[in-house]
Amino acid sequence: MSLGASLRMLSTDFDGTIHDDFGDPKIPHALQERIAAFQARGGHWVINTGRDMASLMETLGRARVSVQPDYLILVEREIFERKHDRFVPVEPWNSRCTEDHARLFQSVAKEMEQQIQSLSARHGATFYGDAFSPLCAIAQSILQMDEIHAELDTFCQRHPNLVAVRNDIYIRLSHRGYSKGTALSELGRILGIGPEARVAAGDHLNDLPMLRREHAHHLISPSNALAAVQLQVRAEGGWIASKTAGQGTLEGLIRLGL
Repeated sequence: MSLGASLRMLSTDFDGTIHDDFGDPKIPHALQERIAAFQARGGHWVINTGRDMASLMETLGRARVSVQPDYLILVEREIFERKHDRFVPVEPWNSRCTEDHARLFQSVAKEMEQQIQSLSARHGATFYGDAFSPLCAIAQSILQMDEIHAELDTFCQRHPNLVAVRNDIYIRLSHRGYSKGTALSELGRILGIGPEARVAAGDHLNDLPMLRREHAHHLISPSNALAAVQLQVRAEGGWIASKTAGQGTLEGLIRLGL
């Protein structure tokens, strides 16, 4: 059996990995066709993103994609399965995820408020809370976010289950037990697909948890991936494409025979 024939799950980040805001098309047609062929052979395609449902669905609609994911991993932690024309939560994972986050955030609420006040006083970034994290921030520059990220990492070190999850100039806090990687492995467990039959592709810092062999043995990063991501992918035995975004991911899938 060829390698491609043995692969059963494809987990792709969205922005910068398969989708390019400035591309035309935003998701390459050849990539969509290859994913559709993979699904026709019984493979499962997972979009594994930091976006929430509304944001992802709107962007997919605008991109006019011809192929639909079988599963979604949203906000780096929640799992949804496509059933006919809608996505439904995968339980009990999602309920446990919500409960564990609520418990964790409640336990650090007082310290977190002090941390927010301290950060707000020293950085001209936008700080807010939403349905997924009581502490989110959007910085004015990469350098400013580097400083905020370093301070939040120090804060999280005092709370073993707390982690800062970053993508470019955006950051939020999350439960360490729930990430793109742990959600991918949970979905693989449910479907009976081990890491040796999984492919994961990503380009940014919030993709690092899934770009490990414990979650997927076959790793791809497009050439636009951050240096830290490329370094980890190489260290884990993965492959860096010569092309960017969706074209780079397509290049990696062809190389795997998928």
